[in-house]
Amino acid sequence: MLLVRNLIFYPLFYLGSICITAASLASAPFSLDAFRRRVRNWGQWQRWLLKHVIGADVVIEGAPLDEPALYAIKHESFFEAIDAPNLLDSPSVFAKQELFSIPGWGRAALAYGLIPVARDQGAKMLMGMIRSAKRMAADGRPLVIFPEGTRVPHGERRPLQAGFAGLYKMLGLPVVPVAVDSGPVYQHGLKRPGRITYRFGEPISPGLPRAEIEARVLDAINALND
Repeated sequence: MLLVRNLIFYPLFYLGSICITAASLASAPFSLDAFRRRVRNWGQWQRWLLKHVIGADVVIEGAPLDEPALYAIKHESFFEAIDAPNLLDSPSVFAKQELFSIPGWGRAALAYGLIPVARDQGAKMLMGMIRSAKRMAADGRPLVIFPEGTRVPHGERRPLQAGFAGLYKMLGLPVVPVAVDSGPVYQHGLKRPGRITYRFGEPISPGLPRAEIEARVLDAINALND
């Protein structure tokens, strides 16, 4: 039964992804609101398939802030990356630069306001990221970063990437750590029935020393590792 569910899930998910990406690009020149709704539809489509095909629910504990903030989200699978525009209101996400080379998707991502991250391009690239992020925050958009830098298996705890503390310092925004336990449900291969939980942690004020902000965020985003 699990295999059958996945054989239904994958074709529907990828076909829907192609259609939604095409629709978002088609709407972008005419309406920013319509474009953002199409992007949000991708996360909604993913959740619908998880619930009605796989048998997995999404639970949210806590809520985002009503002001711009940097959301540091645990990264266990592609689920939370796709779901970010569904979880938050038009978030601007820091994403690996190589993702922007995906045909169609890359154009949509740039138009939406995702921020490319190229770790090997030094200070110039970092300053460009900061300018983009400050512009997005000034427009009232939440910023999203996956501070571990890559997907981490459920239950595993890894140090945060060095760039996170630099962004925290230079942006001067509160940080909201978000734990998520998508790994057991949204695996690389077979998707499984179950529950994915988001847990919004307590906001952390700007201005803390690097060791303290990293320790507090690391503890909070791993709160669902049990």
